[in-house]
Amino acid sequence: MWMSLMKLDLASVGLAVSLGFIFVVLFEIFRIKSYRGKTPPGPTPLPFVGTIPHFLLNPMEFIRSLSQYGEMTTLYLGRKPAIFLNTVELAKEAMVQNASSFSGRPPIPLLMWVTEGYGIVMATYGHSWKQQRRFALHSLRNFGLGKKSVEERVIEESSYLVPEMLKSEGKPFDPQHAIQNAVSNIICSIVFGDRFDYDNKRFAYLLEIVRENIIQSGAFLDRYKQVFNLLPIIKHFPGPHQKMYQNAEELKAFIRDAVKTHRETLDPDSPRDFIDAYLLEIEKQNSNEDSTFHEDNMVMSVSDLFLAGTDTTATTIRWSLIFLTQNPHVQERCHEEIVRVLGYDRMPSMDDRDKLPYTHATVHEIQRCGNIVPSGVFHETTQPAKLRGYDIPKGTAVFTNLTAILTNKEHWKYPDTFNPENFLDDNGHFFKPESFLPFSLGPRVCLGESLAKTELFLFITSLLQRIHFSWPPGAKWPDMNGIVSVVRSPEAYDIICHSRGSKK
Repeated sequence: MWMSLMKLDLASVGLAVSLGFIFVVLFEIFRIKSYRGKTPPGPTPLPFVGTIPHFLLNPMEFIRSLSQYGEMTTLYLGRKPAIFLNTVELAKEAMVQNASSFSGRPPIPLLMWVTEGYGIVMATYGHSWKQQRRFALHSLRNFGLGKKSVEERVIEESSYLVPEMLKSEGKPFDPQHAIQNAVSNIICSIVFGDRFDYDNKRFAYLLEIVRENIIQSGAFLDRYKQVFNLLPIIKHFPGPHQKMYQNAEELKAFIRDAVKTHRETLDPDSPRDFIDAYLLEIEKQNSNEDSTFHEDNMVMSVSDLFLAGTDTTATTIRWSLIFLTQNPHVQERCHEEIVRVLGYDRMPSMDDRDKLPYTHATVHEIQRCGNIVPSGVFHETTQPAKLRGYDIPKGTAVFTNLTAILTNKEHWKYPDTFNPENFLDDNGHFFKPESFLPFSLGPRVCLGESLAKTELFLFITSLLQRIHFSWPPGAKWPDMNGIVSVVRSPEAYDIICHSRGSKK
């Protein structure tokens, strides 16, 4: 009899659990349907996980499919709806005309754990973010952003990069380290006051962990965000998130060492770089109760500038070598134009852009097709908002679908192919369509836009002037969807370089 009761109790428990599960699922389906009646159309979400599985299956194809739902699309990041803006007109309406409502940043537990809410990129929209961003822009301008000094630094670094690329002349090699080191040296010279040699092992290690974190962070955001939301205590347990945290701590330790050295050698009358300027600002704001200037914010701001100033531009240049080898006629036309204007030995300058319209257009087409942030950097509504008749609640994640905007058939002559003619008018002069938004727009527009433009034009032009790039015979072309994370990067590849030679 006892065994019968046990079986009956277990059956009852099993039935209760099953009915409870069915009830929860049905309730979730009902909840989703009630939401979908009030939000813009979009793909059908699954209970609890939303549309994340669709994205993980093929990220780029999924992002490309979103514009079929109209100018706005609703996705579900787990149980929470998010809005994708698929047209440049709508992106401007939200991010520019209604900037105060759409300039927030979602407090993602995983990233908050790493950044502690400090810095610029992941900081919430508010007083601290405004102070830190304003100071960073002001300081970067003072130390060369938009001035000749940055241009001179890029030109100087190009003179190191070209021979570094030619060290393996005629042999397949991976150009990633050389490119990443060269680009990173520009922001390092502004932030730390110095550059690093390409064979500096400690700096090479730092660049590697930076790249590793950027690649992994996208996957973590997709796979672990919901776990961290529900169970923040997971940070105390083993897992791949621990490697991401450790990498971030190592970068911060490197920055703190630099800050210590700067503090010991600081000359208040002659600041050398961003760190010096920040240390002086801490002293200046010391008696201001409203100040957000302190060492933790400084370390994260430097980290943000270092990360943003290294990987995005380096990734774009890595895409450029793929596009240029896939389209050798474009590479040759650029080289001929550059040599006609500059010869082989005069380094390019930003003043040469008007004289090099095809090369200038090619650099922009590389950015358009490289599309390194396919859905833009996520925003969040800071207050209830209205957009095209829809009520958008406070705390809604908002994405700018740069993939759709950069390939809109109404705005581009050749939306689906690599063709610099997209940036040339009928007279062969350079022009920039309004749908060219690789740096986003609004108050959260990329902090280093001016720096990135200078680097991309000068580095790519210098490389095309002196080097012919080709694909290794028989080597497989990389998947052009790339590796989609926070930044969309190409798969690792080898390239062959041949010197164009000096013809003085």
